[in-house]
Amino acid sequence: MDIAELETTAALAQIELGEGDLERLGTALSQMLAYFDTMSALDTEGLEPTTHALVKDNRVRPDAVVSAGLADDLLDQAPEREDRFFVIPNVL
Repeated sequence: MDIAELETTAALAQIELGEGDLERLGTALSQMLAYFDTMSALDTEGLEPTTHALVKDNRVRPDAVVSAGLADDLLDQAPEREDRFFVIPNVL
């Protein structure tokens, strides 16, 4: 990508770049495009898509419902309640 294309793209994206920024961006973008060309040359036929190179199990705890009984304790401390709801004064 040449400097004129980068200037046009930056203007369309409403990004202000200085002369040094354009040169560094041009170099980085050229390296990225070369890397993309290398990746597209690889044979990926028959490979399943993955989200990570190393497929591992999720490190999360099991989703188990456990009743802590906190709701009943909190409701018992309410100054006034109706069924399982707190009663509060009207605001308006």
